[in-house]
Order: sequence, then structure tokens, then C-alpha cells
Amino acid sequence: MKKLPGLLALALLAACSSAPDFTPKPKGYNRIDLPPHRYQELPAGHPYSFEYSKEAVIKRDSSYMAQPHWLNVYYPRLHANVQITYMDVQRDRRLYNKMMEDARKLTGKHEIKATAIDERILKTPSGMRASVFELQGEVPSQFQFYTTDSTHHFLRGALYFKTATANDSLAPVIEYVKTDMVRMLNTLKYKN
Repeated sequence: MKKLPGLLALALLAACSSAPDFTPKPKGYNRIDLPPHRYQELPAGHPYSFEYSKEAVIKRDSSYMAQPHWLNVYYPRLHANVQITYMDVQRDRRLYNKMMEDARKLTGKHEIKATAIDERILKTPSGMRASVFELQGEVPSQFQFYTTDSTHHFLRGALYFKTATANDSLAPVIEYVKTDMVRMLNTLKYKN
């Protein structure tokens, strides 16, 4: 009986003195399950219409400088927001030029953190043209666009996230919402 505690202590000592079997795990990212793309028409009451994701809700812009037809296309599950700003340029060339300059300035403000800003022109099925900006790096807005008919309508959209997560972790969500934003542009119609 006296040998049993000694043997047990020896077995415990041998088990503790062996080298640990530890392998470091690679850095991982949260799994993001994205729903299929499904769309619905923007409710009436605006001088424009487009299709937007059924995963999003439309909220009026509540900022102090918001105009009547400024919207937020908000994705509650993804914590993403597409800010839509609209201006009737009323055939006023100065106002039109100011809106163009403001859109470029707002994109340019991201140059400090952007590793690249790619601009391209997208031609929609209805024949409109849109300037589309893809921004890389740790920028607050990864995708922006503006489009205009150059006489009455000027519409700008910008993607933002309400999270501090790094953009490389958000890449699948950014791509998902970018697809929806391109759908907005491709279905955009101005009302006269």
C-alpha cells in the first residue's frame, strides 16, 4: 500500500515533465455567411428610383445638412451603410460643377490612408454613365460612385461600415455590397 502513492507521484511527475505538444494556429478571420442577392424597388417619393437589396432598409438621412432626397441604404446584419446624396442641379452650370468638384473632393479625402484609388466609367443599360471609385487600404469608404444627366440630376453613393474591423477582414462583405451598388446604378432611373 505504501508503494502506490510513490508510484502515482512518479507517474504524475513523468506526465508533467514531457515536452508540450503545441502547434501555433494560423491567424483566422470570422466566418461571414452572406445571403443571396435579392432586390426590390425603391419606394416612390423621390426624383429617382433604383433596385436595392432586400437585406437592406431605407432610412432618411438625419444629418444636419441633409437634403430632402438623401438616403441611407442600411444593412443591419452587415453593419454596412450606403449613403445616397441627391441634388437637382436645375440646369445651373455652376451648381453642377460644384457637385462634381465636391464628389471628387470627398473621394480625394481618402488619399491619406488609401493605397490605391481606381476610377472607372460604368455605362448603365439605360445609357447613363457613372464614375465609380474603388479605394484600397484602411479607408472608411471602400466604394463610391456618382452619376448625373448634367442638366437636372446629380446622385452620389458611398459605402461605409459601422465597425472598426480591418478592411481585409471585411473583403467578402465589401464585395457583396459593391455588387448591390452596381445593381443600384444599373437600375437607376431619373424622374423628370
